[in-house]
Amino acid sequence: MLTAPVFAKEDSNSDKLPNMLRSENSHGKDATYSTAGFIDLNNPFFKSLGSNGRSCGSCHIPSQGWTITPQGVQKLFNDTKGLDPLFRLVDGANSPLADVSTVKKRRTAYSMLLEKGNIRVGIGIPDTAEFELVEADDPYGFASADQLSLFRRPMPTTNLKFLSAAMWDGRETTLMPGSTDCISGTTTCFSPVPFDLSAQSNHATLGHAEALRELTGAEREAIVAFESGLFTAQIQDNKAGDLTAEKADGGPKKLKKQDYHFGINDTLVGDYQTHQPFNPNAMSLYDSWNKFNKTKSSNRTKNARAAIARGQALFNTKPIQIAGVKGINDDLSVSVLPGTCTTCHNTPNSGNHSTPMPLDIGISDESRRTPDMPLYTLKNKTTNEIIKTTDPGRALITGKWKDIGRFKGPILRSVASRPPYFHDGSAADLPAVVEFYNNRFSIGLTEGEKADLVAFLAAL
Repeated sequence: MLTAPVFAKEDSNSDKLPNMLRSENSHGKDATYSTAGFIDLNNPFFKSLGSNGRSCGSCHIPSQGWTITPQGVQKLFNDTKGLDPLFRLVDGANSPLADVSTVKKRRTAYSMLLEKGNIRVGIGIPDTAEFELVEADDPYGFASADQLSLFRRPMPTTNLKFLSAAMWDGRETTLMPGSTDCISGTTTCFSPVPFDLSAQSNHATLGHAEALRELTGAEREAIVAFESGLFTAQIQDNKAGDLTAEKADGGPKKLKKQDYHFGINDTLVGDYQTHQPFNPNAMSLYDSWNKFNKTKSSNRTKNARAAIARGQALFNTKPIQIAGVKGINDDLSVSVLPGTCTTCHNTPNSGNHSTPMPLDIGISDESRRTPDMPLYTLKNKTTNEIIKTTDPGRALITGKWKDIGRFKGPILRSVASRPPYFHDGSAADLPAVVEFYNNRFSIGLTEGEKADLVAFLAAL
């Protein structure tokens, strides 16, 4: 079980992890800052409150970006022969009916977890849905209209201050008439994020941990308070060094102080509170490093910092002709919307979208299907139109045809710590993410620009 002994401790107290806990990743090191002053391993977050030995910490590990990575999962499998509570049929296996009687069979049964860090989410098609399932091509022989198998990455339980929608498909984001978190000019209002996180912690314990009772109010409050106090960001880059040097604003301490509110820097109508127009220069962490672009240098560190500054500028300003995106082009009735990366990642120095905005950028399209993923053929009940997708996304919650393939975007801070990327783990690393967007929107990035964007993303 993933309990306190798994983690490195402070010498003085085995129930705590130190503040500014650092963890290595392929680009350098991240650090986690907790407003509590330490990471409390006695919090219910780390306790087994279900029936199968799991805790929240089973899928949200501090040293793996507060999620899980294939590298970490593989080590855990090898260390425990696939018997750790992470490896459970309910959602860890490719099918809940898989044979897990031997180590070899467990390795096969948990292949999606081992290779992509994906868990299986089982959701059925709503009875009132505008579509029906025509065919389920599931390589694991389980999925049906009653329960589609959806393979998704666990989302990180850190930097939740900037969260505007909970879960990839937004299923834990609830409407609350009369709330102050309303889409500008509409009566569409959402419950406060802590309310949604409380419900999510309970549902996760009942589902993933197979609990026999609901969490108490005190347990929910403790988990939400713990999660909400965590801030994680890259603190050291392999090439650029200290990401707070030369007046840069990298690292989690500055992230804690970053301004945020629902609708901040909204792309369409401007900031909900200040009423300032949308500012595409949403990322400013490395403005002080722009000076390194002014002179040629043989210094490796200065050159690396210049690359990060250039990448930030590209993220803010590189033109992208946004087309064919459900949730943007159809909702706005425009065939092409000129934008940049910050059109969707508009929350300053966070990278999230500041209001719930699930989008279909094509991640679950049939054309991207790999042999390890199911493929679902869906038919519109009214028009008989056909869509083939590896994951219907938001549509399984709303039942709406237009929502097929729509997912929320993630908060981008500490993104270097949690490969692979996208909801399905289909991009192995940050260069693959940049390449996807370059091809999807025909951005025309040069090799140097791609490298600079990767350098910036890795420094978040």
